[in-house]
Amino acid sequence: MNITGLILAGGRGSRMGSIDKGLVPLAGKPMVAHVLERFSPQVQRMLINANQNQDTYAAFGAPVWPDAIPDFAGPLAGLQTGLMHCKTPYLVTAPCDSPFLPTDLVARLAQALQAQDADLAVAVTGEGATRQPHPVFCLAKASLLPHLTAFLEGGGRKVDRWYATLRVAEVHFANEADFRNINTLAELREHDASIAP
Repeated sequence: MNITGLILAGGRGSRMGSIDKGLVPLAGKPMVAHVLERFSPQVQRMLINANQNQDTYAAFGAPVWPDAIPDFAGPLAGLQTGLMHCKTPYLVTAPCDSPFLPTDLVARLAQALQAQDADLAVAVTGEGATRQPHPVFCLAKASLLPHLTAFLEGGGRKVDRWYATLRVAEVHFANEADFRNINTLAELREHDASIAP
């Protein structure tokens, strides 16, 4: 499968004191650099969605695009932007604040999407009461752009509500820790020592 990767770095970082989370240092380098190291080998092309500090993100070597919708409209706006600039049949996303993402993420999402003839595949951890979807780790058909645009133009912003309109393949991953996202400065300090510089 020919797949473009999109790093979602378009948020305000409000839980980290309105800091651009992707550029916050973790073990000596920006979090987005950790994500790129794990993510980019899994895809044919990379994009970054960012609404701030676009020149800084561009220095990492991937095209940078802001949301087409103003005012930090959330991850679906980032996904829409990625689909608008995607030149491959598929787009896979990961957030800029999840530096531990699985190195087999894309392969497993792609296998499930094809096997289940789904529109979108999404990562899930846990089972039963501990089941936890990770909706910003998803692989989508690029052909979903008109459908997503119509949803956003109708005022939709909730990821789960949009997913409910699609054929979704859920892909179970055993290790919850692979999907840790770092939202606060306390979490940043906690994980800083866990990665060797």
